[in-house]
Amino acid sequence: MKNILQEICERTLKRVEEESKLVPLSEVKRQALNAKVGTYGFLKALKGRNLRVIAEVKKASPSKGVIDEEFDYLSIADDYKKGGAAAISCLTEPHYFLGSDKIFADIRQRADLPMLRKDFILTEYQVYSSALLKADCILLIMTALGRDKAKRLYEIALSLGMDALFECRSEEQIEDAQGLGGRIIGVNNRNLADFSVDINKAARYRALVDKNNVFVSESGVMSLSDARARRAAGADAILVGEYLMKSTDRAAALRELANV
Repeated sequence: MKNILQEICERTLKRVEEESKLVPLSEVKRQALNAKVGTYGFLKALKGRNLRVIAEVKKASPSKGVIDEEFDYLSIADDYKKGGAAAISCLTEPHYFLGSDKIFADIRQRADLPMLRKDFILTEYQVYSSALLKADCILLIMTALGRDKAKRLYEIALSLGMDALFECRSEEQIEDAQGLGGRIIGVNNRNLADFSVDINKAARYRALVDKNNVFVSESGVMSLSDARARRAAGADAILVGEYLMKSTDRAAALRELANV
């Protein structure tokens, strides 16, 4: 039986194939090599005494459907800056999360914060296009990529001045990510096969991540107490989307999280 991650990856590859017909890889690569990226320093932004918050701009998800009908994403980005976000994560996957490159580009023009391009990055084409979007960091999902492909994509990202958030779900994947030189290691509390959440999953893997690297707990934070628990478990940063998106005062909610 096909799981959700497989389904999304298959559709993503079709999307990239269509995009490459319009603008070939050679042209995207040429433009990317001349682009200025890595302006804000994603890795550096996630280091600090308090818990660092990567605040996510997300209109929808496969598990929750549409989260915000109005979705004034520029106002959302403004709220995140006011609330003290260390960085912004922005979905660009269009079919399951209703994201787009335009949303990312508009926020990038508006926000002087490090930005993570949140997508299912599977190809060189997407890494180069991330540079054109002026992303500071890309997401590399180890379950979708495997060690060898992740290595190649990470090398390209570094050559373009971008960081990478390695999303892991096992001891082996964490070892592989760190073996590749990964400095930002995330564990997603959400199972991408069926989108169920185990809020304590990341905490169980904390000891495997080198203290000199940044450990990110992804998904599942739905309250201030959840954030405190993640901090107590040793997380350097948390990636939070739905909780902030649904807050009546996003800036205030984020400010509380950032002071944990």
